[in-house]
Formats: sequence, structure tokens, C-alpha cells
Amino acid sequence: MALPIYATTGQRIWHYFYMAFCIFVLFFLVAPLVAVIPLSFTATPFLNFTPEMLSLDPDAFSVRWYKSLFGMCGDVEDVASTMCHNKWMTGAGRSLYYAVISTLLATFLGTLAALGLSSEHMPAKRPIMALMISPLIVPLIITAAGMAFFFAKVNLSNTDAGIILAYTILGMPFVVITVTSTLVGFDRSLMRAGANLGGTPAYNFFKIQMPLIAPGMISGALFAFITAFDEIVIILFIGGPQQHTLPRQMWSGIRQEISPTILSAATILVLFSVVLLTTLELLRRRSERLRGITPH
Repeated sequence: MALPIYATTGQRIWHYFYMAFCIFVLFFLVAPLVAVIPLSFTATPFLNFTPEMLSLDPDAFSVRWYKSLFGMCGDVEDVASTMCHNKWMTGAGRSLYYAVISTLLATFLGTLAALGLSSEHMPAKRPIMALMISPLIVPLIITAAGMAFFFAKVNLSNTDAGIILAYTILGMPFVVITVTSTLVGFDRSLMRAGANLGGTPAYNFFKIQMPLIAPGMISGALFAFITAFDEIVIILFIGGPQQHTLPRQMWSGIRQEISPTILSAATILVLFSVVLLTTLELLRRRSERLRGITPH
């Protein structure tokens, strides 16, 4: 944002200092993620930049670790030979399965909860809202430990249903928050007009309200999906040997033998997250346009 022409010298100095500080913090946060990408193309089984890589020698770069990640063994040797199997792809498929199912459930239940909390006739809104978003506030390890004890009593430990239920609980707060914030600017006279014209509550919801709050629903669903896809603490507490997800495979790889295959998986996850965050920003701007707010 540009400074106004009437800004004083002190205000200009503070503005540029603040911008420089923000850029430094952003670089501090993003630099480790950026360093992972070139390291994933190393031709050696070591997690460091070799002199050949720094001199941009083409022979120092390879896609051998991506071949290991996708199960194409071929010329993969040494460290990767012990990891060149389908565990990575199996873990990614299972993570995707858990994330998709739990996201659908979290979006459905979270939207219903947001609609109820936005109603003027809803009693005890604040305590219920606090309870709904508690998974975001309570430390995750405490939540995981509590789920482990409870699921063990109801025979949900080491089951797919237990994992999906746990991921749904973690994802619902994101949907509740985003949909509730979207409903704040919703004009309820549209629903009353639809009712006056003979529309049923279900018909008016799908034809009037849902298209307007859809950006909030999709944003919450994407947050829930990201949370479920890369969750590791829950799977360690209540998952069994059959619940072998991609984050669990990366965790096992770090503990047992460090290989650049982990960097290949991390690079794909970083790029995947960038795509999702870009989608969220586009949805946010679309929501502002629908609500008559001009994005800055």
C-alpha cells in the first residue's frame, strides 16, 4: 500500500522499516521450504548442497528420488534401494482417502453447526462456539491422547473409522469459522422473500443461501483437507500398522534412515499447499465481490 503524499518523514521511515521487517520475517519462514526443492533433485544420497550443485553442474542433479517416491526403482541404488517400494504411494493414497472422507463430513457437519450458530434463536451461542473451536485451542497432543483413551473404550482405535472421525473433529472448526464469517454479511431478507414466494426452507437454502456462502464452505473444506492430509500426531496415537499414511511414512523415514526421497515428498506437499492457498485467495476475492466488497 502506497503512502499518502501528506505523510511525514517519520511516517515514511516507519513505513519502510516495517516493510523491510515483514520481508525479513517472510524470508525467514519461507527460506527453509525453498531450500528443500533443489535438494530434492540431488544425485547423491546426502541432504546437503554439494560443490557440483552450487556450480550448477548438470550431473549433480537427478530425479532418482522422485522415481523412488513413485516406485520406479530403475537406477535407484544405495540408500534408496531399501525404500524403493510402494509404501510412499500407498501412504499417499491412504492419506488422500482419509482426507477426502473426513473433509466431506467436516464440511457437512460444520456448515450445519454454523447455520445453527448464526440463527438469532440459538441459545448459548458463545459456549457452543467455544466448544466447536476447542480443537484449535487445545494442544493437539492433549486432544490426541484424549481420543486415544476414548476410542480404545469404544473399539475405534486402529480402525479407519476412528481415523476419519478424528480428522473430522479436527477439520470441523475451520468450516464453522469460515462459514460463520460468511453468514455475518448474509442478507436474511432474501430468505424471507423466497419464503413469501412459496419456496420451502430446503429449496431456498440450496437456491439462495448456499450459492452465497459456498466460498466460505469451500475455504473451510480446503483447510480441513490440508489438516487431515498432513496430520501425524493423531495417526501415531490411534492408528495401527494398517493406517500407514504419507506423513507417517515420512516420520518413519526420518527416524530410521534419512533419504532425499523425503525431500521429494516434501516438495510435492509444498507445491500442493501453494495451489490450495492460491485457490483459497481466489475464493476469498470471489466472496468479497459477491458481497459487494471491493478487494484491496
